[in-house]
Amino acid sequence: MRDSLPSVTRRLPRRVTVLAVAGTALALVVPVQATAASGATRAARAADPVATMTFTATERRAALAYWTPARIKAVGKSVDLGPTGPKTKTWTGTPMKTVGRLFFVNAGGADTWCTATAVKSANRSVVMTAAHCVRRSASPANTNMTMVFVPAYSKGRQPYGAFAVRTALTPRTFAQEGTNDVAALVVDAGRNGRKLTDAVGATPIAFGRPVGGTVSAFGYPATHPQLGEQLLRCVGTAKKENGTQMIPCDMTGGSSGGPWLANFDSATGKGTLVSVNSALDSLQPTKMYGEILGATAKTMFQRAERG
Repeated sequence: MRDSLPSVTRRLPRRVTVLAVAGTALALVVPVQATAASGATRAARAADPVATMTFTATERRAALAYWTPARIKAVGKSVDLGPTGPKTKTWTGTPMKTVGRLFFVNAGGADTWCTATAVKSANRSVVMTAAHCVRRSASPANTNMTMVFVPAYSKGRQPYGAFAVRTALTPRTFAQEGTNDVAALVVDAGRNGRKLTDAVGATPIAFGRPVGGTVSAFGYPATHPQLGEQLLRCVGTAKKENGTQMIPCDMTGGSSGGPWLANFDSATGKGTLVSVNSALDSLQPTKMYGEILGATAKTMFQRAERG
């Protein structure tokens, strides 16, 4: 895996990151330390707003071999974040084939997961999730590894198999400063040689969309009784808050990176991705935050769909 970036942090609103679940590492408060970016860092950021890391063919084969059904079952039992909240409901409608669990080994060496979504892209191979599912914020050297995406995961079933991640892209500001928590992944073809969205379909994605309207947020949180084994949903009206968008929602760790779908049709299970689960207002959450997908997110996505 290749990745190298200088480090810098800046002052951020105090929120609780909806971290991928790893053992007892449940959540962390977003850093509030303030340091100035160097001239070289600012120049690098201006030259390229996207940070990219790639996984070798050997690493990708190893990732697929690593995430056995037994290991997936074990990671789901490794943590319980308490009861599923009253705002969060099990999705029992049309199967969401494009939404799934993203399994990986985090920068601390622990098995864990996030939520991710296959989106419409030129290469038919792009998955959207949260940047903190790819790397630690404001810590360029601390990246996750052994990443596979399992679309339509449900109670141990993997109807479309697992797709190894070959490239992971985040805004450079997330790697350096912890801001703009969104990521685009490029995955290999599946076990039968089919590209991801040829197999599961593709969720449209919108950039520069005004905040507002009803949004359905989906994820695989580590709350009981589901413990990451079923897809859950929150519904709320999106509002601007602290430079991001917010909906009332009490999903917790494991739901990170899950899609915010506007114009969602419950009968078809389809909508347009306008953000991803990023952060909570507290450890007993009432609000979920997601980034506003702007110019940098669009540049990142466009680079991913060319990969």
